Amino acid sequence: MASILDEYEDSQNTRQSAQRLSSANIGITHSGFVNVRLEEEKPIFNKQRIDFTPPEKINHLAVCNNQLCMSLGKDTLLRIDLAKPDQPNQTELGRKDDSKVHRLFLDPTGSHLLISLTTSECLYLNRNTQKVRSLSRWRGHLIESVGWNKLLGNETNTGPILVGTSQGNIFEAEISATEGSLFNTNPDQYFRQVHYLEEDGKPAPVCCLEVERGLENKYFIIATTRKRLFQFVGKVAEGSEQQGYSSIFSQNQDLLPSFQEFPANMGYSEITFYTSKLRTSPKAFAWMMGNGVLYGQLDYVRPDSLLSDVQVWEYTPDIDLSSNKPISIVLTQFHFLLLLHDRVKAICTLNGQVVYEDVFPDKFGSLKKMIKDPVGGLVWIYTERAVFRYHIQREARDVWQMYMSMNKFDLAKEYCRDRPECMDMVLAKEAEYCFQNKRYLESAKCYALTQNYFEEIALKFIEAKQEEALKEFLLKKLNNLKQSERTQITLLVTWLAELYLNRLGLLESDGNTIIFQETRDEFRQFLSTSKHKECLFNNRTTIYDLLASHGNVDDMVYFSVVMQDYERVISHYCQHDDYSAALDVLSKHCDEKLFYKFSPVLMQHIPKKVVDAWIQMGKRLDPKKLIPALMNYSQMGSTQQISETIRYMEFCVYELTVTEEAIHNYLLSLYAKYKPDSLLWYLEQAGTHASEIHYDLKYALRLCAENGYLRACVLVYRIMELYEEAVDLALQVDVDLAKSCADLPEDDEELRKKLWLKIARHVVQEEKDVKKAMNCLSSCNLLKIEDILPFFPDFVTIDHFKEAICSSLEEYNQHIEELKQEMEEATESAKRIREDIQEMRNKYGVVDSQEKCAACDFPLLNRPFYLFLCGHMFHYDCLFQEVTPQLSTYKQNRLEELQKKLATSTQSSKSRHRPAPRDDGDTSSLGKGNAGTSREQIKSDIDDVIASECVYCGELMIKTIDKPFIDPLKFEEEKSSWL
Repeated sequence: MASILDEYEDSQNTRQSAQRLSSANIGITHSGFVNVRLEEEKPIFNKQRIDFTPPEKINHLAVCNNQLCMSLGKDTLLRIDLAKPDQPNQTELGRKDDSKVHRLFLDPTGSHLLISLTTSECLYLNRNTQKVRSLSRWRGHLIESVGWNKLLGNETNTGPILVGTSQGNIFEAEISATEGSLFNTNPDQYFRQVHYLEEDGKPAPVCCLEVERGLENKYFIIATTRKRLFQFVGKVAEGSEQQGYSSIFSQNQDLLPSFQEFPANMGYSEITFYTSKLRTSPKAFAWMMGNGVLYGQLDYVRPDSLLSDVQVWEYTPDIDLSSNKPISIVLTQFHFLLLLHDRVKAICTLNGQVVYEDVFPDKFGSLKKMIKDPVGGLVWIYTERAVFRYHIQREARDVWQMYMSMNKFDLAKEYCRDRPECMDMVLAKEAEYCFQNKRYLESAKCYALTQNYFEEIALKFIEAKQEEALKEFLLKKLNNLKQSERTQITLLVTWLAELYLNRLGLLESDGNTIIFQETRDEFRQFLSTSKHKECLFNNRTTIYDLLASHGNVDDMVYFSVVMQDYERVISHYCQHDDYSAALDVLSKHCDEKLFYKFSPVLMQHIPKKVVDAWIQMGKRLDPKKLIPALMNYSQMGSTQQISETIRYMEFCVYELTVTEEAIHNYLLSLYAKYKPDSLLWYLEQAGTHASEIHYDLKYALRLCAENGYLRACVLVYRIMELYEEAVDLALQVDVDLAKSCADLPEDDEELRKKLWLKIARHVVQEEKDVKKAMNCLSSCNLLKIEDILPFFPDFVTIDHFKEAICSSLEEYNQHIEELKQEMEEATESAKRIREDIQEMRNKYGVVDSQEKCAACDFPLLNRPFYLFLCGHMFHYDCLFQEVTPQLSTYKQNRLEELQKKLATSTQSSKSRHRPAPRDDGDTSSLGKGNAGTSREQIKSDIDDVIASECVYCGELMIKTIDKPFIDPLKFEEEKSSWL
């Protein structure tokens, strides 16, 4: 059998190397930069699959003290000493009935194995024996949990232990591996009930049992059911530990045992404990039950309860108790691992966050159980076909960050004591926390331990209120900096500007004019220093904000001139209502961006001057970017603003010939609202076709319709080629306008006729003018008298239509005569065609025996051939090859289909020439005749396709005039053959 732990030595070496790396002396650089990621990060939870293929399905697994036991199949027990993984021990349970292994229990020494069977029996196997022994006193009880005796248990005797059953009974027992007397060979020394647990008045299975010893012979017993956690606390007389735990339960008989209950129930629960060192008491616990995971610390000093700092971690939404119940739980120092049917989740006990999730592939089956070896520290997980283990390495490496975020700095420093880069971060955080809580002394102590910069010295000056000294310090520091240290220069320049402004403000309020002027001169010299000019220019916005916050207008204007920041100067003039001066600066420097920014304000106060400046700028300004300002103030401004807006828009359209749709649309809206007389003129000169105009037709139509400009609407309809709508709307205005619209669709006579009928109906029914109707009839040659007669009322006399009816009848007679003449000409032409066809049938051609095929230049008479009137002669197959590539795809498919039919007809004809029975003579002759007729028709169809014209003299040759003599794909090959 292969080794079950072939990677054990490698994992130990990896752990030792990681410890050496973490204990190395990692220094801190002198530049003040602290690198937190100096060592290689390795995963905390490292999963390995054991190289082990079980011969049968794994039912249960237990591991403790490097002893691994697993139940295989129905009757096999496999035991492995992890120190000697290549020497497994296999034992047969020897069960003949249908009993199955229910649970395996292995004591802390790894020596005593209890096997609970589904038939309410229990077997015992010692580490040093091969014989499985039945515990007769335990029979009749389904064992669910065992509380081992960690104090008195050894390799041969378990000492007093507690046993929990599925019926809520707690028994005390003891098992000895030594052989008994001649009459008592059972390993179980005794088995007696000490307590009974229930839920809601009914017996509840004892899911877990744990026995711990505190100070002064004080014992704590924890027992869990499906939704209750019981605590039994009592003292055992010194020296009487061997007598068992009966006295502890008897001390709690008068009072109800202390328990915690939760409402949810998933049918089982599981509790796990974390022990920091071997042979010590657990420090923490985690109980997996229906409502979530209850976890906290174990306090052995408290008199009434062992549990402290208890919290409940509620299950995440992906854990559904109806379909995806948690299976097992394991507690480590700072995490608890939760086993689901397909994955493992690791949750940090400090903040309750899921920090790790490992999904197992489906090929191994669903996960069954998770166990932690308290001695080796490994976590084991198994399925029916595979075994996995987790190494937990350096679990506490990131704990300092969590403690730091929780403001538990002492614990954070304890867990990063050997990592100076992390210690520096913790100290800085602690210093900040103390400073915020006004514990300045503690904050200063922490800052002293960090990598101090000059800012700490500056803070001391500030606390001492020595601003002059601070200013001198910063100036000298600034002069010592290199030009490449731009960030430091920026910080110092900004800080110095703030100090100068504070000093100027204090001096001005004190009225000390001489010192104030000296300080101002010094400040202005600082602002105009060429060494700091680049920094001041890049951060001029910050300097402006500082100047504005102190109300120092004079220095702000001075600084704007130094920085050539005309935007700030213009803003200053605008704020002081000197708009003409602001416009002068704009016009002088001709900055387009400044025009776009300040035009809205200037347009509100001096619109004529602003528009003059825009016109002077000409094409250097984008009118579209000025529209927001124009629209804002034209809607709420005075008549002068509106007129100036129209003037600039007309300048853009008529002089600059701007084609932007937004400009034309805006001018159109201005005409519609404020200058309607110019609207129609603008539409007429803008163009009569959609490709010529630059405004939005739909927008123009909606605008004209909303304002009731019907003629303008008709014009837009005409441009949009919506002639019916144009005629309908024009009839509401003027009949002549409608007539001009009706003649526009010149290429669509049916539409023209329809439009003229609309006009005629309107004239007859609305205006009731017969003469106008007759004028319509004469204006359009498409209308007949019979088309407009239905529109007239019945009482109208025929006198008005006499001439029109007579002219219409004459036109009909003339049309009939023309049709008769055309029929006679067609009859004569058909007669001549029939004579030509008859004459062509009698034509023939003479072929000499020496004639050759025009395509292959071989004698013509040795194969079937074609003779054309032009004199060219081709073999049948040669003509076929010449014509086929030139045919269309449809004709090629048609030719292929005809060939297949001809071949089929030929085969059927040959088969009919074979001797046949006498009775079928008539049928055969009839079929022969039909086949012959079919073959002749097929041949005729083939001739129509390939021999309809000469390939050299017909249209096929003309169509290939642009085809190269040499195929482009073979051109290079042909070219190289000539070299």
